[in-house]
Amino acid sequence: MNDTASTPHHAAPARTAEIVREYGPFEGAPSIHGVTHDGHHVWAATSERILAIEPASGDVVRSIDRPGDAGTAFDGTHLYQLAEARIDKIDPATGAVVASIPAPGAGRDSGMAWAEGSLWVGQYRDRCIHQIDPETGTILRTLASDRFVTGVSWVDGDLWHATWDGDDSDLRRIDPRDGRVLERLDMPAGAHISGLESDGADLFYCGGGPSGKLRAVRRPSRTA
Repeated sequence: MNDTASTPHHAAPARTAEIVREYGPFEGAPSIHGVTHDGHHVWAATSERILAIEPASGDVVRSIDRPGDAGTAFDGTHLYQLAEARIDKIDPATGAVVASIPAPGAGRDSGMAWAEGSLWVGQYRDRCIHQIDPETGTILRTLASDRFVTGVSWVDGDLWHATWDGDDSDLRRIDPRDGRVLERLDMPAGAHISGLESDGADLFYCGGGPSGKLRAVRRPSRTA
């Protein structure tokens, strides 16, 4: 199934993103790529390591020596990490890679999230999100965007993704059936978003790319 419909970004309701807190930069981590959340800690891929960050203090409480140049996801048990043309499935307790599958973009991938038994993988310059089989890497369907796609997140049945185009980044809630843009949060100019993940409550954690920062952004309620 290949869904290609999308709504132009200017047609969707927009508001200014509320940045609640900034973390970092972190020692030895000049860039933040993928971001995920395991219910307790924020995990951030930083090229050569994946860091576990305690949200209340901002301290790095664990570090796994695994490459990661794009999205990170968590399925409740394992981490998934994009590393060039593959996705590594990692045991967070030991740091061991337990399986690997081909990345759908063969190295052109961006953000990644876990939901509904699938991985959802952003494609930056291809402006789309692939839903893939986590066991084989087979593409199950594709949602199109009209902007460069970075981080991807599912929360409360809603699919969100981030964009990054020049100095502009935003967060978008989209219809997971056809990719239509339903809502936007505009980030301040220069506050770029690489990775993205919800904490399952009222915050998004947004990787800041080469700034080395991680930003907590308020997730709006559906009734706001």
